[in-house]
Amino acid sequence: MPDPQDPISAPKMSRRKWLAAGGLSLLVACGALAFHFRAATPIADLTSAHAPVPPPIVLPTKPEDWRGRIDYRALDQRLADLTAQHSMEGLAVAVVEDGRLSFVQGYGLTSAKDGEPVDAHTVFRWASLSKTVAGALTAKLAADGLLSLDEPLDTFHTTLRLPRDAQRELTVEALLSQRTGLPKNAYDDRLEDGQDPAVIRHALGDVPVACAPGRCHTYQNVAYDTITEILATRTHEAYDQTVQRRLFQPLGMTSATIGQAGLVGAAHWARPHREGRILPMSEAYYRVPGAAGVNSTIVDLAVWMQAQMGLRPDVLPPAVLDSAQRPRIGTAAPYGRAPFAREIKHAGYGLGMRSFTYRGHRVIGHSGAVSGYRSTMMFDPATKTGIVMLWNSDAGLPFRFQAEFFDRAYGLPFTDWLDLKSVSDRRLAQARHLRLRETDEAG
Repeated sequence: MPDPQDPISAPKMSRRKWLAAGGLSLLVACGALAFHFRAATPIADLTSAHAPVPPPIVLPTKPEDWRGRIDYRALDQRLADLTAQHSMEGLAVAVVEDGRLSFVQGYGLTSAKDGEPVDAHTVFRWASLSKTVAGALTAKLAADGLLSLDEPLDTFHTTLRLPRDAQRELTVEALLSQRTGLPKNAYDDRLEDGQDPAVIRHALGDVPVACAPGRCHTYQNVAYDTITEILATRTHEAYDQTVQRRLFQPLGMTSATIGQAGLVGAAHWARPHREGRILPMSEAYYRVPGAAGVNSTIVDLAVWMQAQMGLRPDVLPPAVLDSAQRPRIGTAAPYGRAPFAREIKHAGYGLGMRSFTYRGHRVIGHSGAVSGYRSTMMFDPATKTGIVMLWNSDAGLPFRFQAEFFDRAYGLPFTDWLDLKSVSDRRLAQARHLRLRETDEAG
């Protein structure tokens, strides 16, 4: 599974543009949408095992419900323009401002072939954003005394073998902060070819090292998913059951599931796309659920972001969040190909969680990319303001939009990070070049 890229996009057909510009006005026409969502003021005296599902509230899907410092009407128009690009299909967005859910909107379609409009009920894949769940869950179980982050991996008798038997000394903390010493994305190709993750993990012992274990950050999926084996040895249940019982159910994330069946079994789910074409579903990365197995609606992803902001201490106490979010090692700036990457400084990686500064402000989150799906969650822990986005294409443009969002949130002058005109011009130039080449070949 590659790191999120930034492919070229171009204008969509008129039907897509019309849907994008309309946003969710089509989608919640039946009136106020009642949906579980946590209030900004948490109930601190509940245990995570018994925290009730919050009462339903009206989601801010209409302009009259958009309140805050951010100009949400301008934000909505910008997102509509983004979704009208050729590389896009559907997009769901939610904003939390000052800890309060302030904006929920859907754009485009769930499928290029007779698809429904994307709305607050549409289920997408999280892809690698799922790593934040594994990291937070491990920190939570460590706080509960079920394991120690300092325990060597060999203690758990997993299928992972590292070069020079480094699993004998490498800790759980090092595994989740991507410090295995393996080459980046080691044997992802074997996973995509259908091999059993347990078999692949055993074979990792024979690969050349990128660095001494614990000394550098090299992003992994197959190795990272070893955490599911580790947790199962202490909880005595499957990883997805532990996630549901300890996190999703207490948070009221009723749409959140782990595995392909949870996606395709949803009443309203987004199909994967590339450049307007529907792609076949791929199960490969669902077989490493700790790395990339989660699905949900945009609202439940916003619930997860609120919990990461510290608004649900009954489920994720401050010490657990600090453990999960605190960077253990420096990394290259994420979104390295995007224009706004030059504004990113001090990038680091915690337990399945990235952090960096953007124009002087600390930002926390993660993104994800699998075939036909992308995802991102980024928030400022100081202001408790952030954005989550889920979309069903390989497009990279929404990653750029995060920078525009934070510029608006911080009251900074507008910077055209999306650069949609340039994107469209490049797309048209490519199309003209292709037509000329076809004409030459025909002659």
